[in-house]
Amino acid sequence: MGTWSRDEIEQAFIEYQEAAAEGGATGNWERWANTFTPDATYKEHLYGYFEGRQAILDWISSTMSVWPNSAFTSFPIDWYTVDEDRGWVICKVWNRLEDPGDGSVHQEYNITILHYAGEGLWSYEEDIYNPAPFADVVGAWIAVRRSLGVTDGN
Repeated sequence: MGTWSRDEIEQAFIEYQEAAAEGGATGNWERWANTFTPDATYKEHLYGYFEGRQAILDWISSTMSVWPNSAFTSFPIDWYTVDEDRGWVICKVWNRLEDPGDGSVHQEYNITILHYAGEGLWSYEEDIYNPAPFADVVGAWIAVRRSLGVTDGN
């Protein structure tokens, strides 16, 4: 048996998802960063390692404020599993771009591993994905925008 109950881990995961939705909608990632412990580690396979909540906040804020990253505005969870013994959540996250103007959906996924640390906080996140399909989906999204006469950038 693990240190934390499935309910506690899932409640923290719900807060994490709600905070990500808020960050994507507003561009303010502070609530999301605050779902991590002050000494958390974040492993992002393209951008590297980030040590500590503040480093995570600085990275996500700067990365997601630059177009076209800023157009990734929602992050729905396709599926997840909870490992109660370890306190881990593993999930498939869609990184969805905003509507290009015709109602089409443009998204790519990553697999996220979260380690729960108690008190509603995560001590570790790792995002696993292939960057090439992300580039392809962004290119297709830009092509649709251009075909509709939407200019690039914010």
